[in-house]
Amino acid sequence: MENQTAVNEFVLLGLSDNSALQLVLFLIFLPIYLITLVGNLLIMLVIRIDPQLHTPMYFFLSNLSFLDMCYSSVTVPKMLDDFLAMQKTISLHGCIAQIFFFIFMVGTEIFLLSAMAYDRYAAICNPLRYSTLISHRVCVQMALGAWISGFLDSLVNTLFLIDLHFCRPSIINHFSCELPLLLQLSCTSTFANEMVILTFSMTLGFASLFLIVASYIGIISTILKISSAEGRQKAFSTCASHLTVVLLFCGTAFIRYMRPASGYSDTLDKLVSIQYSVLTPMLNPIIYSLKNKEVKVALQKLFRK
Repeated sequence: MENQTAVNEFVLLGLSDNSALQLVLFLIFLPIYLITLVGNLLIMLVIRIDPQLHTPMYFFLSNLSFLDMCYSSVTVPKMLDDFLAMQKTISLHGCIAQIFFFIFMVGTEIFLLSAMAYDRYAAICNPLRYSTLISHRVCVQMALGAWISGFLDSLVNTLFLIDLHFCRPSIINHFSCELPLLLQLSCTSTFANEMVILTFSMTLGFASLFLIVASYIGIISTILKISSAEGRQKAFSTCASHLTVVLLFCGTAFIRYMRPASGYSDTLDKLVSIQYSVLTPMLNPIIYSLKNKEVKVALQKLFRK
């Protein structure tokens, strides 16, 4: 009967049950989080103050930097607190809130990366019509559409959690609350939740992925038609940063949620989650700084001032 007792609190096992390792992990992930905040703030600041970066590509990049700050802040502060806490617990409402904002940020980032892919497609494949296809109004509509789509995706998934009841043991073998892990602890049917996840993953997730793939097929096709090697390199350099970010984020996210159940591993699951929820938000501003000449020049001007 104890296993059927309803619970309102969960225990997060975190990355390790070794108490001696907790401080070491805290000292590793705290700098990562600070670098994430500072790096993305710098990108947003330099885009704001440099008139040469007031273009659609950097408008989307500014949105991405703000999103990465929010995205990282959903899970990392709680994880840092748990490294130093004796009781690593989170309330049911806190867990649902974390899942809501996590899905919100993940969904928005996928949609925003799709918008950025289309922007690069328009710039490389239709340069003469670029200013018409990607006007400031279109940029705002695409960015707003990404945020609204991510919000609606998260809202629908989270609303279906409210009617579930959770029973003991209330242990989550992870450093944060994630929707698939929480569903495993439900003592009521999760069929509706699973159908919602499947429906939204198939329609929104794969639609975004299709747009990214289709855009890069067009981009690569156009680049290959350029006669000079210098021209091909210049064209590809404008989308190299975005492509790198897409591979980092979407690749690890799809490994996390689309792998077969037979290949489940708690350790691998945590490592993959760290990659796309902790490391990728930190790496994004570094990737755009190293691979983008205009951003590097703007940062150098900022530091000289």
